[in-house]
Amino acid sequence: MIEDKAEYVPLTSFERIEPNDMQAQAVALRDVLLKRRTIRDFSNEPVPRELIETCIEAAGTAPSGANHQPWHFVAISDPDIKRKIREAAEEEEREFYATRASDEWLEALAPLGTDDRKPFLETAPWLIAVFAQRRGGVEIGMDKKNYYVTESVGLATGMLITALHSAGLGTLTHTPAPMGFLTDICQRPKTEKPFVLMVVGYPAENVKVPAHALIKKSLSDISTFL
Repeated sequence: MIEDKAEYVPLTSFERIEPNDMQAQAVALRDVLLKRRTIRDFSNEPVPRELIETCIEAAGTAPSGANHQPWHFVAISDPDIKRKIREAAEEEEREFYATRASDEWLEALAPLGTDDRKPFLETAPWLIAVFAQRRGGVEIGMDKKNYYVTESVGLATGMLITALHSAGLGTLTHTPAPMGFLTDICQRPKTEKPFVLMVVGYPAENVKVPAHALIKKSLSDISTFL
């Protein structure tokens, strides 16, 4: 039997909401998130670093396997680095659209109007490369196996998107495959795997989004109550 080494402290951060206010707060957040749209045309208007830092801090509160927090966020505003990322991403995307993507996949992408051109990687003021750490631990410098890495980093990424949108910024989740070039450009160790590249900034003036993206499944489609 494994010895119980857990230590416990009082929960002081939980704030009980009055029952009459709970639904109102849930509706307010739902309505904010209903306005979220993935955009591909960004303004080059600057976004303060402090705002990006705060949103990353919010993402870092996500739950994770064994509380190892197996993620690392690389926030990029340097034009030269963004250019290198665009060049590498577009090279992978050209190969994807030309040879790697199946006809079924290309058919699914067609209503979104995507192609191998990614100018937003240079136009947007910020890129945030999210890395998943295979090894680590609850403290910096540890070298232990991390658990539920994909699930944990996925949760943190979702919270990052929510924080950025709630702060008034537009986002795009960009996942060129493969993404190994991010490891080299961002100078991250080989024990980390690129998970997603977040494009962040204000929408360009008169930006449009695909009508296809407005289709959202209903509550009855996505849930079952037993």
